[in-house]
Amino acid sequence: MLATSRPRPSAWRVVFAFGLVSLFADMVYEGARSLYGPALVALGASAAIVGLITGAGEAMALVLRLFAGPVADRRGAHWSFTILGYGLTAACVPLLALAPRFGAAGLLVGSALILLERAGKAVRSPSKSALLAYAAKAVGRGKGFGVHKALDQVGAFAGPLAAAAVIVVTGSLWLGFGWLVLPGVVAMVILLAIRRTVPDMRVYAPEPADEESPAAGPAVGWWRGALGAQLPRAFFAYAVAAALTTAGLVTFAVISVHLTRDLGVATAAIPLIYAGAMLVEALAALLTGWVFDRVGARILLVVPLLVAAVPALAFAPVLGLALAGVAVWAGAYGIQDSTIKALVADLVPAGQLAGAYGIFAAIQGAFAIAGGFWAGFLLDRSIPALVAVVAGTQIVAFALLLWTVRRSATGVSPGAGNRSARP
Repeated sequence: MLATSRPRPSAWRVVFAFGLVSLFADMVYEGARSLYGPALVALGASAAIVGLITGAGEAMALVLRLFAGPVADRRGAHWSFTILGYGLTAACVPLLALAPRFGAAGLLVGSALILLERAGKAVRSPSKSALLAYAAKAVGRGKGFGVHKALDQVGAFAGPLAAAAVIVVTGSLWLGFGWLVLPGVVAMVILLAIRRTVPDMRVYAPEPADEESPAAGPAVGWWRGALGAQLPRAFFAYAVAAALTTAGLVTFAVISVHLTRDLGVATAAIPLIYAGAMLVEALAALLTGWVFDRVGARILLVVPLLVAAVPALAFAPVLGLALAGVAVWAGAYGIQDSTIKALVADLVPAGQLAGAYGIFAAIQGAFAIAGGFWAGFLLDRSIPALVAVVAGTQIVAFALLLWTVRRSATGVSPGAGNRSARP
């Protein structure tokens, strides 16, 4: 892709290249994710177990970043962690095709592979976000993260569509997983090409000498540092707000159980619905990224409002309303997984980016597993109760987010006393 003999590529080119990695990697993960609900049910899981497994997977993908981020910062191993994490995804997802061969143990094997793939997400995400943040700073972080997410969503759209085609042609749910080895290989090839061409991403965002190291300021022990002892209060308020929106945003696997079991949607149609949701997610990421760079963090106040609307729509007894709920879910998820991250990079010193992203994700993960389980649990018992619980959490999330945005707008120092957040 990028030849080593050429001059250093532009920041936009690197952002685009990282987007291509995510495009092909998301063909792998999102192609599989669109089928997790039907696959786990086929292996013997109930709706509550589907919610628990997928919620636990999202929790692992978030909580384990608490360790992966600080270790990557301290060792300067952002590239190694990124490559290892993508490698786990490329390997584990296609292996799900073999789960039925284990008979009664198939549910255990399938669950383990889902969780291991999510562990790969935890390993790579803080480091990948830190690497991307350097390049994105040169082009505008809102736009950079938004474009990256949009390319990511092209893969998220193509993966489920291709999985649906495989299922229709072969009549096998499990071959829908097996073919995903191909885009996984492409993603790894592109990633290694970027690494060879730009081994040090800091060239795109040089920092003043007093901000290059996370040690700027009073020294703290490893555990206190890993838990964010040097990070500002505004960062933690923001992280808890994002965690509450994560907990309230039920997984698509749980929504797909309602679509297939309660509304009679064919299994082969689920990836098609998911693919459409990915298009909505891409548009939401691009739009909010553009707005973020122009009006600031207050655009993020829309996230709790969207999350609160999801269960009332997605679990409605009418298919049209349920599909509208999927669209709202996709819009909220697109902002949650893209523009939300842009503000993190503005709230903390550059030398602590991977660690901050890890802590941010870990706080989200602490809420994700409970949110996933309770969504599945309440789906089987009381949808009105599910709607009420999610609405209550989003009221708190909105209040915390509003406080953070106002502090950001007043220029409160986010770092060690000499950095101010961009509104």
